[in-house]
Amino acid sequence: MSRIHEALRRAEQEQAQGHAPEESSPGAAGGVSPSLVAARESAGTSVRGTLGDPGAALLYEELSARCARPTWTVEPKIAQLLNSAEGGVGSEELRTLRSRLYQIRDRQPLKKILITSALPEEGKTFLTAALGHMIARQHGRRSLIIDTDLRHSQMHRLFGAPVSPGLTDFLRGDADEYSILQRGSASELFLIPGGKPASNPSELLANGRMKLLLDRLAPIFDWILVDSPPVVPIHDASVLADFCDGVLLVIGAGTTPFDMAQKARAELKEKGLLGVVLNRVAASENYHQYYYNYYGQKNGTGSKKPH
Repeated sequence: MSRIHEALRRAEQEQAQGHAPEESSPGAAGGVSPSLVAARESAGTSVRGTLGDPGAALLYEELSARCARPTWTVEPKIAQLLNSAEGGVGSEELRTLRSRLYQIRDRQPLKKILITSALPEEGKTFLTAALGHMIARQHGRRSLIIDTDLRHSQMHRLFGAPVSPGLTDFLRGDADEYSILQRGSASELFLIPGGKPASNPSELLANGRMKLLLDRLAPIFDWILVDSPPVVPIHDASVLADFCDGVLLVIGAGTTPFDMAQKARAELKEKGLLGVVLNRVAASENYHQYYYNYYGQKNGTGSKKPH
């Protein structure tokens, strides 16, 4: 473990024990402990991390140096969607979703977003990948995608990326956060794939190391998108939502049964549900309804019911 990372961990421990910080910065939770100040000074580096966190740049430099940089082959449909000339309105709606998330963050802390669906095959993984790419296209913005659908890991396929080492390897304690991270060669988009198959995914996700991973990586990234299992058949999404700042629910237009959509919404209502994404809208429909309005914080109701 590096000297910088050791200092960062000591800083976390001191803050958890209630030591008074010597510095503070806008956007950072609390302040900076003496150990972190010493780490910065000893590194001889002027740092300015993501969203004002003074220690993020140090850890980001180390992660960038040590994470894997495979050659990704992005799913053609995602590449087409991201291309405004080819993607048309769909691309613009994706930008709208991105903008809405920033608007919500102006009102409340929001960085770690769980993206789930009521049932399988509703497009949550595709949406997560596309949104991660769209965020990373902004100048100076870093986004991280984590595949936590350990029963059916698919995110790596959309990137043309290796599936391991990945999340299961970290959760088992067989790998650190550096070795499971992948980075695109020409972007600020990072990926943690699912990893080797696991026979006990629920136990792994709830063993404490998932929260530890998110806490360690959150200061480095502007957004962390967590692709989770569907919420109705599997309890994992509800557990993961407790580690995140908000939840997006993906609903398949014309395919998700109404009662299943309602059940998913009820399960997530107390988990920071931000809104619903209506996916796979027919081309003849009004694309401005592609994304549902975000749920109000008080009543948890949307603008219209899903099909």
